Amino acid sequence: MKKKFLIIQTAFIGDVILATPIINNLYNCGIPIEIDVLVKKENASVLKNHKQINAIFTLDKTSKLRSSLKLISQFRKNKYDVVVNLHRFASSGIITACSGASTRIGFDKNPLSIFYTKKYQHRIGDGTHEVDRNLQLIKDWVKTPDRRPNLELNGNDTDQVIQYQDTPYICLAPSSVWATKEAPAGIWIKTINEAPISIKRFYLLGAPGDFEKCENIKVAIKNKQVINLCGKLNLRASASLMAEAAMNYVNDSAPLHLASSVNAPVKAFFCSTSPSFGFGPLSEDSEIIEVTNLACKPCGLHGHKVCPKGHFKCGKNLLY
Repeated sequence: MKKKFLIIQTAFIGDVILATPIINNLYNCGIPIEIDVLVKKENASVLKNHKQINAIFTLDKTSKLRSSLKLISQFRKNKYDVVVNLHRFASSGIITACSGASTRIGFDKNPLSIFYTKKYQHRIGDGTHEVDRNLQLIKDWVKTPDRRPNLELNGNDTDQVIQYQDTPYICLAPSSVWATKEAPAGIWIKTINEAPISIKRFYLLGAPGDFEKCENIKVAIKNKQVINLCGKLNLRASASLMAEAAMNYVNDSAPLHLASSVNAPVKAFFCSTSPSFGFGPLSEDSEIIEVTNLACKPCGLHGHKVCPKGHFKCGKNLLY
């Protein structure tokens, strides 16, 4: 009989991507396992058609209480053997505590961890990668884990981008949820202008809301073929495009983890945050670019809407 696992990660899309090693390693651990996952409603598409996932459940945060109660009812009917909660906040802690699973595992930072059967420390800032923090939660089943994220891309994902891959290209993802995580526009313009002559095309990637920002970068470039794909590709297709790029330039944001998921070459700008938090690239060909001589950096785990000091030197000084 298969052991039934539920994996919970209801944080940002990058966190969901970094949860995939849990899924991959459990699936291949040598015992019969059935894996369901719970993510935020808007993040479910990134795991679509993942061969190792039995079912994807979604938390609707616009109606969190109602959605949570409905999920708890469903999970108790599903009779999970193990719930592994990677999320550190109360909403997922309540779901875990009330799931009915005999084994409930998560991080001690979750305020509901008192109801877990086993909990682990979640240290940020000591250089431990988030993937390794997550993998400690399944060490009872997996002794030598594979650390790289994997989205299980399929033919539909690759078919969407074949038309863009007829010449050497570079992908750039200039946007982030947090303004102080974004390298300034001048960085992206400089990167394109100084690219090797062998690179014939440059793709700007992002969500529909990033289109105008990327369009401003595009119009500043002369004598280069720059194509603004913001809103035209979903995350999985973006990962497929990044996989074959000569290089990918990203912030400390979700596209960084997309690059890791396909082992794509990547250079990551870290402005207000730090790779010591554990969210750096995992690709074999990767580089972190940051300003290292600022007393005010890092200024927060997630960044800010504006620089707390008013100067944003962690971003602007990247230009020099």
